[in-house]
Amino acid sequence: MPRAEFLPLGCAVVTVSDTRDERTDRSGALVRARLEQAGHRIERRRIVRDELTELRALFAELRDDDGVDVVVSTGGTGITRRDVTPEALAPLVTKSIPGFGELFRHLSFAEIGTATIQSRALAAVCGRTLFFLLPGSTGACRLAMDEIVLPQLDARSAPCNFAELLERL
Repeated sequence: MPRAEFLPLGCAVVTVSDTRDERTDRSGALVRARLEQAGHRIERRRIVRDELTELRALFAELRDDDGVDVVVSTGGTGITRRDVTPEALAPLVTKSIPGFGELFRHLSFAEIGTATIQSRALAAVCGRTLFFLLPGSTGACRLAMDEIVLPQLDARSAPCNFAELLERL
């Protein structure tokens, strides 16, 4: 049963990019702002290159950080040679959440049409931590955060939500 009160969660925001920095990372800034505006804590914020081993090591570190309940990453979910975010997370996944990617692409279709099939956005549980891998575009991050991620991270959302399940992971 959903809670009557808001439950702030510890979050990490990761931008996967070879070209963005703190000044130019609009998608990571949007994700961070949305999480903070919702009342969640930003425990970690990183920009990391599209390097499989470096990214996997960071994801494992965040998975094992007791202060991080949720990781939201942007970038590296496309189909080019440098897009390795899903592959970096794959060995760490305890349970995949296929409905996230399906719903994201369904909602995205209304905005970008069939180009949505190029996105490998996904969500998974890794240990006791929720991971959301979002595309790098600001529009995609806005859509995912506003329509899926934030409602599911709000313990008051009915009929059920991820926030209320975290303690049982």
